[in-house]
Amino acid sequence: MEMPRPPLTSYEQLAKMIDHSLLRPELTEEQVVEGCKLAIRYNVANVTVRPSDADLAVNLMKDSGIPVGSVVGFPHGSSTTAAKLYEARDLLRRGVREIDMVLNIGKLLSRQFQYVESELTQMADACHEQGAILKVIFENAYLTDELKIIACKISKRAGVDFTKTSTGFAPSGARIEDLRLMYQHCAPHVQVKAAGGIRTLDQAIEVYEVGCTRFGATATAAILDAWKERLARQAASGSSA
Repeated sequence: MEMPRPPLTSYEQLAKMIDHSLLRPELTEEQVVEGCKLAIRYNVANVTVRPSDADLAVNLMKDSGIPVGSVVGFPHGSSTTAAKLYEARDLLRRGVREIDMVLNIGKLLSRQFQYVESELTQMADACHEQGAILKVIFENAYLTDELKIIACKISKRAGVDFTKTSTGFAPSGARIEDLRLMYQHCAPHVQVKAAGGIRTLDQAIEVYEVGCTRFGATATAAILDAWKERLARQAASGSSA
């Protein structure tokens, strides 16, 4: 049985769980700039941008201490392994330090587990050679619980840093039961990131409580403003968080 996690007690604890997401296809360059500035202002864990925005984001974030992330094989995961490796190495060369890669969903559903593991191992090695981290997106909306567990086991063997629920572009996003399952089969060697549908403070706290150490968000300002207000109320009333 999993042990309850200690409650969050500071602004930074929650802020440093957030990967501020700037991945929607319709975002303009001006909106990407504003998103990067927001990430700096709220001092989040990471800002995750589309590959073509990597140079812009790396330049904007260079003195912030906040790493830039980007995506590979996004959002369907069906690129060849060679194409994914090229895309990752190109991003790493540009200064991206966190890669969120979609595993090959079709190969996993086809039970071609050796293919999936080989791809993840090569991607993890490419990232780690440059001091970067790899998050592997399962896209749980399309998977059975059995395949989610297999993907967790493959991820551990491949040496990835995080497993992640979803891209945010599938029929469903982060589900609490999936997060519990992933934490059970990944921890402590691989961390878990929730993505897709986390828009409120209570949802953010809930994913923390089931074991996530990161979550993707576009509603970053709303979540953290609500968190600051709650902390202020708790301080005023003398209660613990």
